[in-house]
Amino acid sequence: MTKILVLILLLSVSAHAQTQNKKLAAEVKAEFLHAWNGYKKYAWGHDDLKPLSKTYHDWYPQPLLMTPVDSLDTMILMDMDDEATKTKQYILDNLSFDKDIEVQNFEITIRLLGGLLTNYQLTGDKRLLNLAEDLGNRLLPVFNSPTGMPYRYVNLKTGKVSKPISNPAETGTLLIEFGTLSKFTGKPIFYEKAKRALVETYNRRSKIGLVGEWINVETGEWTNTDSHISGAIDSYYEYLLKCSLLFGDHDCKRMWNDSITAINKYLADKKRNDFGGELWYGHADMNTGARRATTYGALDAFFPAVLALSGDLKRAEMLQDSSFRMWNHAGIEPEEFDYTARKITSPGYPLRPEIVESTYYLYRYTKDEKYLLMGEKLWRDFVKHCRTDEGYAALKNVETKEKTDSMQSFLFAETFKYFYLLFAPPGTLDFDRVIFNTEAHPIRKF
Repeated sequence: MTKILVLILLLSVSAHAQTQNKKLAAEVKAEFLHAWNGYKKYAWGHDDLKPLSKTYHDWYPQPLLMTPVDSLDTMILMDMDDEATKTKQYILDNLSFDKDIEVQNFEITIRLLGGLLTNYQLTGDKRLLNLAEDLGNRLLPVFNSPTGMPYRYVNLKTGKVSKPISNPAETGTLLIEFGTLSKFTGKPIFYEKAKRALVETYNRRSKIGLVGEWINVETGEWTNTDSHISGAIDSYYEYLLKCSLLFGDHDCKRMWNDSITAINKYLADKKRNDFGGELWYGHADMNTGARRATTYGALDAFFPAVLALSGDLKRAEMLQDSSFRMWNHAGIEPEEFDYTARKITSPGYPLRPEIVESTYYLYRYTKDEKYLLMGEKLWRDFVKHCRTDEGYAALKNVETKEKTDSMQSFLFAETFKYFYLLFAPPGTLDFDRVIFNTEAHPIRKF
């Protein structure tokens, strides 16, 4: 009799969770539409909405439709068929890369090239692939450095490159997009150039296996030896693992295995607390491994997802708990947090998705409803503090909750998408058959 009661209770809890998830997924979809309508009303044809002044922001002298391209695959996953059809047609009618403007290779690659490739895969519309190939060709000159690591900026019309002082995130976060373009077009040059950039970055790791923060792509010399998993390095590690899984690339697998060993040895930082212990990842000198800082932030919160993807669920769960502690410190996560002093060291919140991404991954891998509850808490706080009349606004300070006039395209590409996928039925996306690029554009494994 007891077993029957337990089974009934479990079924009741599961049914309640399904009902709640359905409700939350509908809320996320409605809020996506709220922000999208604000963009359309005040910034249509431009890159981003400025939600407080109700004006627009373009990254460069001419717009590149950053928000429409970044948003389209999320619309498709949300079954917003009419809106997706109209948005796709607008992109096809209006997006051109034949512009005399200097652009940042990394951001254009992950947002636009990644977005176009995913949208081609989802829709089968060859015109999107043609746009992607045109963009890929215009970005190729960045790799013409003495080391093969890319310059940071390139002119889309002339091919002129600039800014040789780069970082591992910008030199090593290109292979998913360029490799996928290579597979779709049958042109090896895209894979080869991006793969070489990744390998050349890895080859300049220190004797203890760490990379630094800034490097000269012409000389190969490090200009900053601070090592961590945060911004300027983060997605370099992410792509080592993901490219091994997306393409079956054995070099990437070997480089990931070497790198995660060094990361866990020198950057991982275990702290005691009343419940046993906490896991964080801090900063260290790339050459000596000496601790440089005990800071962790919103960008670092991607790492539980990567650990989970690698199969290291124990560390992933511990680090996710730490990320959630950081979020709850002020009711929403700061850009940077000193986990030893328990104080915020950089108070902004630009609507980042990484902690939501990791919550989604951990729920998918563990099926533990703890992560649904965690996701609901993140969602409620996010809406409460960031929603505006016409969209969502970044926070200037998470302690005062003062807003700032910014709503970047990754809100649609990543933040809303990961919230939606967390709560939506598992069949919404075949999680096991795709790899997300660092802008959350899913690519089916090759």
